[in-house]
Amino acid sequence: MSDFSSEHYVINIGRQYGSGGREIAFKLGERLGIKAYDTEIITETAKRSGFSPEIFKKSDEKVKKFSLFSAFSHGIQYESTNFMDGNELFLIQSETIRSIARSESAIFVGRCADYILRDHPRIANVFISAPDEERVARVMKRRNISEAEAKSRIEQTDKKRAEYYNYYTFGEWGVAHTYHLCIDSSVLGIDGTVDFILDFIDKKISIRQ
Repeated sequence: MSDFSSEHYVINIGRQYGSGGREIAFKLGERLGIKAYDTEIITETAKRSGFSPEIFKKSDEKVKKFSLFSAFSHGIQYESTNFMDGNELFLIQSETIRSIARSESAIFVGRCADYILRDHPRIANVFISAPDEERVARVMKRRNISEAEAKSRIEQTDKKRAEYYNYYTFGEWGVAHTYHLCIDSSVLGIDGTVDFILDFIDKKISIRQ
């Protein structure tokens, strides 16, 4: 039986790099008056677990192994032969996500939150995409980098996100049947996409009562 409060709801945002998914998630949070978590999950997980935030940053949406030599933030030393498997880091972060979902309505960006919270009674899983040219232009402007650098960053980031999601969920990152709603942010723009998602999740999980 689920221990999630029926009063709380969760919105999970998967996103292609450069699609505006993070911006959309935080604007949704502002409109709904609930907190959006992206890299904030790293800080919160580190605080709750006692590990340094750096170990979670290095594993963020990647499949890796890390030495425990500098894992703890309190200066505790470990033999260099000790390793923390990526699976263990995933489990620690997963419990943070579940804990937040138990205590409040929230929006989670990436990090397999849709899979982790699959038993939540009030949930909407959304994937944000955009055409390559739109994503390249956004990344060039945001990062102040060349077109070639933007294309490379998009390709590498999307590949890492797909590998991470597919490995831990046995699902398919970015494939329509994995989500409740897939939307191209270039069609309506960022604010229009926010409006559309709000209408969708209101119908799905009755967020406005």
